[in-house]
Amino acid sequence: MQPEEQARREMVELQLRARDIVDENVLRAMERVPRELFVPERERRRAYEDAALPIGHGQTISQPYMVARICEALAVRPGQRVLDVGTGSGYQAAVLAELGAEVVTIERIPELAEQARSNLAAAGYERVQVVVPERAPFDGIAVAAAAPGLPETLYEQLRPGGRLVVPVGGQRAQRLEVVVRSPEGPAVLHSVPCRFVPLVGEEGFGA
Repeated sequence: MQPEEQARREMVELQLRARDIVDENVLRAMERVPRELFVPERERRRAYEDAALPIGHGQTISQPYMVARICEALAVRPGQRVLDVGTGSGYQAAVLAELGAEVVTIERIPELAEQARSNLAAAGYERVQVVVPERAPFDGIAVAAAAPGLPETLYEQLRPGGRLVVPVGGQRAQRLEVVVRSPEGPAVLHSVPCRFVPLVGEEGFGA
């Protein structure tokens, strides 16, 4: 077994399964996706640490546990269309693709978008579409940046019964929220405390 494969197994057992990630599909996906290909060369030795890591341009690759938590909360099924907001290095998109989703991912920083394309191709996820025209409605939307409240424009891109997973709160601390689109309006389920970089734009914390 390669050292990276062993590190992935240990990550799944110690950081995910030993905490409260129970979805076996998510656990298998996290064990398959080579996280080391989604971090800069200088951070590669830390790829499987229980931490977010810098990827340049003031952005980070999320902690493995948060990636797993978002994927589990989305309850992705094969063939569903999922929007990943804030591509970063492409890792979250890769895990969603490994779960069988048709993934569209948006990144506002051109250099990161280009790097994510390269990372995804190197890891074998060429079908993930980075920075493409809108293809709503989506069965699930994953947001890897903190919002002060529910991003209505993203909620409106969900199918009925679709799920939006987004960190909501202040710039320094948030809670992961699972928002289900229902006939009565947004049904919000609160999840774990978390800390993400801020979402920018009208529904974020400014430009």
